[in-house]
Amino acid sequence: MEHVTIQGVSVPAIGLGTWRMTGPTCRRAVSTALDLGYRRIDTAQAYGNEREVGAAIDTADVDREDVFLTTKLDAGNRDRDSVLDSARESLDKLRTEYVDLLLIHQPNPVADLSETLDAMDELVNDGAVEHIGVSNFGVERLHAAREHADAPILADQVQYHPFWDQTTLLDYCQINDVMLTAYSPLAHGGAVDDDVLRDVGARYGKTPAQVALRWLVQQENVSTIPKSTSPAHLEANLQVFDFELTDAEMDAIARPSLSRTASSFLRQRLPF
Repeated sequence: MEHVTIQGVSVPAIGLGTWRMTGPTCRRAVSTALDLGYRRIDTAQAYGNEREVGAAIDTADVDREDVFLTTKLDAGNRDRDSVLDSARESLDKLRTEYVDLLLIHQPNPVADLSETLDAMDELVNDGAVEHIGVSNFGVERLHAAREHADAPILADQVQYHPFWDQTTLLDYCQINDVMLTAYSPLAHGGAVDDDVLRDVGARYGKTPAQVALRWLVQQENVSTIPKSTSPAHLEANLQVFDFELTDAEMDAIARPSLSRTASSFLRQRLPF
């Protein structure tokens, strides 16, 4: 497993995302991932699966300090008391004394960002949180968070894949030593049948999904958290560190397309 080093902190370049995983399925997926060598797990208060994630980590044959664990504050938990109370509740559900990274899950225009970050700073000072960050923040909001927080903002977790451009945000993160964590790295499934990714992968004996993941982690300051419940896919997602894309291939893979991103997102959610 390769790591991304941000502000002197070493973070696994690939982790397991758990959005829309629930119940025994979530617990099995996290357990399988840890058995396969994953050392980074991402959850959130809004996912409703912190108990399952915590149970899987607690019973795994892996020391807690070897797992980089992230959770996120729900949209309603932004005032000081809600931040502190909900974070403590998350720790109880996750069966841990601390989380490695606590994120603000999404912008809330009616909340006081300064109050939220002050409370997150308290959690850092108390040892309940190692690092803080944000999710779904653009450059302006990320900059504001960095200005308000006493603790460094370690990461911004956003949608990022070959069809969704994040050049401006990534430039800002690289300049300011912030990690960009890519969720939905396979474009909601749209990457798995992409001709360009397939052609590139054929040169290396890799699948389109593996090429898309390699494209991400080969970029400075970028990590990713693909979601999967399939043991085969979980294993394959880790097999992206034994080849390197050329500059020409990196450029060819990046094809921003709002229509492709939207169609893949909607297709994944259709009930048929």
